[in-house]
Amino acid sequence: MRSLWKGSISFGLVNIPVHMYTASREKEISFTLLHKKDNSEIRYARICKEEEKEVPWNEIVKGYEYEKGDFVILEDADFEKADLKMTKTIEIVNFIEEKEIDSIYYVKPYFLEPDKNAEKSYGLLREALRKSKKVGLAKYVLRNREHLGVIKVHDNMLILNELRYQNELVQPEDLKLPTTKLLGKEIDMALQLIDQLTVHFNPKAYKDSYTTVIKKMIELKKSKKKPVHPKTKEPVPTKVTDIMSLLQASLEPKKKSQKTKASKSA
Repeated sequence: MRSLWKGSISFGLVNIPVHMYTASREKEISFTLLHKKDNSEIRYARICKEEEKEVPWNEIVKGYEYEKGDFVILEDADFEKADLKMTKTIEIVNFIEEKEIDSIYYVKPYFLEPDKNAEKSYGLLREALRKSKKVGLAKYVLRNREHLGVIKVHDNMLILNELRYQNELVQPEDLKLPTTKLLGKEIDMALQLIDQLTVHFNPKAYKDSYTTVIKKMIELKKSKKKPVHPKTKEPVPTKVTDIMSLLQASLEPKKKSQKTKASKSA
């Protein structure tokens, strides 16, 4: 596994050298864009607007437009030198209760591995977080931008969860949300259904079944066979008058299976 960042966790006056690794990856099917008439591949080109010619990566720089047509050029070294401490430090600024962080703020997790000779200080922070049952709220710079994140214990390691800033969240004022009054019976039945479907979270139990269907379709098309599509329909919105009957019907299969189990065990 290749580290994407190297620096230190700043914990008070303690600096813990660490390597950061991506802790998740997208598992989607990769598709190539083709020209419909001859199946030739489509490529993206970086075209200079002035010369109308393609430009290689080594001739491309980042520019900030401070006035129309006037740019300040920034090299990679400029971003590093802007604040060497910030670019090389994950600074824990506060400790908080994890439950105070709404899930809407979470973006992406990263593994943190101690550098050589940093095992003791790494272990100290890990065990202190474990026993305090708190997480470290941290600031760090990655890919030329300052991020907010939380450092927490996961199994026997420290992980960093990137967070969104408050001003990155879209405000929902324009959404039309329900204000309909509900009957007590409807809520009670919905709670029964929730109780019946409640389990302990086991991430291994959930798979991307849609990707499996797409892969099967690809295999059939590859062998020149006609894909057989599952006989499913697009969901129909539930009518207000049908809510109670549909909740009742949702509960029935569970009740029948419980009766069958009880009769078998008798």
